[in-house]
Amino acid sequence: MESLQEHCQEIYALVQEGDPLNSYIPEGIHVMKGDLREEESVEAFLATADSDSLVFHCAGIISVATKPGEQLYQVNVEGTRRILRHCLRKNVKRLIYVSSVHAIPEKKEGEYITEEAAFSPETVRGAYAKTKAMATASVIEAMKEGLRANIIFPSGIIGPGDYGRGSFTSMLFSFMEGKLPLAVGGGYDFVDVRDVAKGIILTAEKGRIGEGYILSGEYLKMEEILSMVKEKLSLPKMPLFLPRFLAEDIAPMYEGICVIRKQPLFFTPYAISVLYSNGFFSRKKAEEELGYAPRRGAESIGDTLQWLKGRKNPEV
Repeated sequence: MESLQEHCQEIYALVQEGDPLNSYIPEGIHVMKGDLREEESVEAFLATADSDSLVFHCAGIISVATKPGEQLYQVNVEGTRRILRHCLRKNVKRLIYVSSVHAIPEKKEGEYITEEAAFSPETVRGAYAKTKAMATASVIEAMKEGLRANIIFPSGIIGPGDYGRGSFTSMLFSFMEGKLPLAVGGGYDFVDVRDVAKGIILTAEKGRIGEGYILSGEYLKMEEILSMVKEKLSLPKMPLFLPRFLAEDIAPMYEGICVIRKQPLFFTPYAISVLYSNGFFSRKKAEEELGYAPRRGAESIGDTLQWLKGRKNPEV
């Protein structure tokens, strides 16, 4: 929202009642309380939208859980479809939908994954990926009906300002506190949230209507990430990295314990499968058409650590 304020005269935000993150919304934003799962909320929010309106649909639930619950589908899929219906009715200038690289079918090892794909829950793994694939397919169908839209595919989002305590930030904080005795290998492409925000704005300014853009960053191995943290904070030791077969064996039990204890989920069966998947994504299209240029992962991690150290209660 802070990035949008630099480019937009008026910003309206639909936020959920009681969300603790509401207190972090910048001043000057017109806030409307509502819920993507409720038709009347979406209708009221977009009541004044018209052909001059830009709509940024960034809301969604990210989950690495094996059984995330019905809310994941209701928000990520049905919520998106509600937004689409009303954007079509209001003939908005453009919708920017933030999907995920997880919605794109994986390619063979050694091949870069691009935006060119057919989107279906049958071609991706994990509940979260399936909901994003379904929602993305719905956006494409709406574009066929005349909706002017773009689809953004960020890779693993990291960086400072994660007040919602996502899995990555929670893992870093646990390591900082000496509460991460075990870890898993593998790696993935991670992108700074500030670069994603900039990429979204660039898409609104320069993106070709109907196109999708991968906003990736840098491929980093988990051991590489935690080594950076250890070095920057002068921590005494690294966690013990489990071999893949052992991590996969104990992941279901680990997830069950975390659910019972209401602890953040890091290395679930789905998370492990992602870390050992093809995590190489081509951002060539975004670079050439938008001028997208993400920062290095080390900068993102360093800034995240500084942000965590400067907060009294990093666990929101």
